[in-house]
Amino acid sequence: MGASSSGGTRGRAGRRRHRPMAEINVTPFVDVMLVLLIIFMVAAPLLTVGVPLELPKTAAQAVPSEPTEPLTLSITPAGPLILMETEIAEADLIPRLQAVLAERESRRIFLRGDSSLAYGRVMQVMGALNAAGFTDIVLVTDGGGPDMGARRGAAAAPAQDG
Repeated sequence: MGASSSGGTRGRAGRRRHRPMAEINVTPFVDVMLVLLIIFMVAAPLLTVGVPLELPKTAAQAVPSEPTEPLTLSITPAGPLILMETEIAEADLIPRLQAVLAERESRRIFLRGDSSLAYGRVMQVMGALNAAGFTDIVLVTDGGGPDMGARRGAAAAPAQDG
């Protein structure tokens, strides 16, 4: 009797082994998604503006980001002006900016200038931006520059004896 019951159990167990698996293994899918997420997190900051400039270093506070892609004008050390990623002639700057401004709600533009540029050159471009109708000009810099004693001056205010 024991032999016949053990043989029947083996037969049922064998049939269960060949049943198709109805579960989906999501582990490889999650692994691929995490790798893609890391790649995009690393690559996203590099895609903002592709014009290589040596920006001046300052201790200024960061400007809050905009919900839309910011309009950026870059002045390279060699002299060409680059609107977003397109080189633009100086004679075409104001008409092109006015056309862009007509399509945008914001009057903000980010001005990136190489640290080796003369102050007068940056001011000329800022005047052209103002003439085109941009009233909110943000000068883009790198952080980590000298604070010119701003932190020290706030903390070490002279004590008044009464």
